[in-house]
Amino acid sequence: MLELVAAVVVAAIIGLVGVKVIDTVQWPAFNSSNVTRALTTVGQVIAIAFLLVGAIAYRYGRSRWITTLCSTIGVAGLVTVTLGMPLGATRLYLFGLSVDQQFRTEYLTRLTSSPRLADMTYIDLAPYYPAGWFWWGGRYAEATGMPAWEAYKPWAILTIAIAAAIAVVLWNRMVGGDRGAAIALAVTVTTLMYASPEPYAAVLVLIGIPMLIPMLYALRGRSRLADGPTASLAAGTSWVSVVAVGLMLGLCATFYTLYAGLFAGIAVLMALVLIVDAWRRAGNKAVPGDTVMQTRRGAVLAVLVRLVVMAVVAMVVAALVWAPYVLDRLRNAPASGGTAEHYLPERGALLPLPMFQTNLIGLITLIGLIWILLRFRTRTIALAFGIAVVGIYLFCLLSMIRTATGSTLLSFRLDPILVGILAAAGVFGVAELSRWAVGRFGDIRFVIGAVATAAAITLAQGIPGYLSHEITTAYTDTDGYGERADQRPAGAESFYPQLRHLIEQQTGRPDTENIVLTADYGFLSIYPFWGFQGLTSHYANPLAEFDKRAATISAWSEATSADDLIGRIDRSPWPAPNVFLFRYAADGYTLRLAEDVYPNDPNVKRYTVTFDRTLFDDPRFEVTEVGPFVLVVRK
Repeated sequence: MLELVAAVVVAAIIGLVGVKVIDTVQWPAFNSSNVTRALTTVGQVIAIAFLLVGAIAYRYGRSRWITTLCSTIGVAGLVTVTLGMPLGATRLYLFGLSVDQQFRTEYLTRLTSSPRLADMTYIDLAPYYPAGWFWWGGRYAEATGMPAWEAYKPWAILTIAIAAAIAVVLWNRMVGGDRGAAIALAVTVTTLMYASPEPYAAVLVLIGIPMLIPMLYALRGRSRLADGPTASLAAGTSWVSVVAVGLMLGLCATFYTLYAGLFAGIAVLMALVLIVDAWRRAGNKAVPGDTVMQTRRGAVLAVLVRLVVMAVVAMVVAALVWAPYVLDRLRNAPASGGTAEHYLPERGALLPLPMFQTNLIGLITLIGLIWILLRFRTRTIALAFGIAVVGIYLFCLLSMIRTATGSTLLSFRLDPILVGILAAAGVFGVAELSRWAVGRFGDIRFVIGAVATAAAITLAQGIPGYLSHEITTAYTDTDGYGERADQRPAGAESFYPQLRHLIEQQTGRPDTENIVLTADYGFLSIYPFWGFQGLTSHYANPLAEFDKRAATISAWSEATSADDLIGRIDRSPWPAPNVFLFRYAADGYTLRLAEDVYPNDPNVKRYTVTFDRTLFDDPRFEVTEVGPFVLVVRK
């Protein structure tokens, strides 16, 4: 425990100081210069060198604290420089304020404005999306005095760095400081490649993969793999492991529902495998039938009790963020229009097979798959990984089957976990190949180490290129100060600060007491105004009744006079907007809204709702034109 605390502290210092130092220099934009990419490579080499020093210190029996310190500095430094340096000249994180990052930033902005759990957009609604990562990010933004949209980048980098540090300590404790450092490096690199745009997902990948081993051990009890699950609950159960896994599952539920479901499913699958194994073992013994049944019942009961305790611990933690929403649904609060699972890109229609890519990722994951297949009968780690891989593929198939019912399970988002597991297994496979090579060709450990280090550097330095689109968007989007990091002319979003000032001036209220109807959702990402309608139904809270709100907005646009419009607004079943932010058009004031068209891909169709400008030619409205925007405030 002391090592974990120390690792968290060291990683936090590296993340905070590293991002701060990087941001103090006026770097050229990533999309117009290779300077930051070159410096990223230098930083990655230094970080990997720390990991090597830690592994060598472990090999030569040095203090465990030296290994822990070097490993922690290595992985935390790798995360900080790999993400921080390419983004060094922008205040925005990967994907800027575009696509999914728009609603994620909106959520962070909401929970920065107040620690009270609340929906990101809609007033007076319990949150539907797990608030854990965003709630703590709000406290970070408050503590640093940064606006939430600006705090997003350092918070994301900081949390991923801390998760990587926790993971390397777990790996070191389970498999030793040499292989532990190598596995942590492999998982960290693949996580940065595949999951870093979703920082809360990256955190769970880094921590969740090493926790698969304690998960199987906790369910099996204090026994070796060869002996099968123990039937003794008192002496045969590692309750520390059971509770730790329960806490991890609860953490997943507070961060990312999909990953919570996956890891919970893997735990159930592990329990089933152990129950079948216990049943088979008891039947193979030459003992009376009554004794066989008693042994079987004892082992099955022990596994199920451990699983139930895990679930209870997880649900207690999950309730911290899920209780308000669940209670509202149990009270039969109106709900409709939420379509979070209505998305099926091409990669969601195919089984992920990273082991057949023609690159280093393909090679290491193929070695990992072969190692799992060869060792799952004799190694607890291989069995845990194998069950997890099977669980992921079953989840993918279930998601594809569910498309026939009009929805999905978003299985394509499990790719980072699959690649991370196979990469970790690949390190074990490489270690066995190395031992065989040394026995066959003599002491060639230096050669093996040099080649492995070169491969690690190759993978790491390829991350900025792999994320080039996400990084470029962070430079081309206009930030909350109305600036573009690549120094090119800012977009219409540069008028946001002026619009916010006008709203404050004309309403006399703080942001959190205004409800804005707008299709410019970046405005809600930067400032904590409440929105009357969300970005799309896929990000909307079911309690908000997205579909009915959309129909209501269309009905408002059909009003024939100001009195008619105000009457329709006042009859709204939801708290009505007092601020309208339109785009100007020749035929009136427009809102470009979104409609779910799943199963089509893309799954969103844009349509325009136009309000006649004469509807607001009334003393009860104040109309201000600002650039391409039309601000209407109801007095």
